[in-house]
Amino acid sequence: MPQNSPIFIFMLTNQDRTVADAPERLKDVLAAGIKHVGFKDIGLPFDELLVLASAIKAAGASLYLEVVSLDEESERRSAQAAVDLGVDILMGGTRPNVVLPVIAGKNIRYYPFPGKIVGHPSKLEGTIETIVDSARQLTAIEGVSGLDLLAYRFDGDVESLITRVCRAIGKPVVVAGSIDSPERMAAVVRSGAAGFTIGTAAFNGAFSGSSNLRLEIETEIDVLKRIQADAGDVARSALISN
Repeated sequence: MPQNSPIFIFMLTNQDRTVADAPERLKDVLAAGIKHVGFKDIGLPFDELLVLASAIKAAGASLYLEVVSLDEESERRSAQAAVDLGVDILMGGTRPNVVLPVIAGKNIRYYPFPGKIVGHPSKLEGTIETIVDSARQLTAIEGVSGLDLLAYRFDGDVESLITRVCRAIGKPVVVAGSIDSPERMAAVVRSGAAGFTIGTAAFNGAFSGSSNLRLEIETEIDVLKRIQADAGDVARSALISN
């Protein structure tokens, strides 16, 4: 990746669910040069997620889990799953008071969702002001390492939202969900986000028009390099060391 580029986190997910053939797809992801890989806690049985997590870690990649939890108990289970899977970063969820006691002392970075999250696939509701306020409140909590921002699930000025959230807090922001075009990727780069996730868009061939996943990811990386070269040096917080 180019210097100062946001981290490209590949999610083995389609429509907010881990894909059934994730272990096979992982081979293409790693072959394309991706070093940050994640999945969600729905779509595969837990024993298969354990195998998948082990394969990601064995390849030397950083491991991410994004939770899909609509109630307190399921969020607690997701946090425990993150511990059992040995993830590096736990993304998503809205209840730090539930998650933080579960992951305490486990060397897991925690990036919850700011704003009001509704439905599945998840949507981000509220105004830029209320989301920025939520971001400030969350990142003031000890144990919250950064934020997972569903920017393109927001009905408004997305680039302004990302930029304002990034500027409002002193911790890294990952932009997650629906980055399916060079224009959207460019907005993420310009905004100062520390990283972004792509999953569904890649499985749909959004950047290359191809069903070949490795080719699609390589195309996305090439697009990112061109965008970063045009954007120049943009201040952004470090996401993770790997």
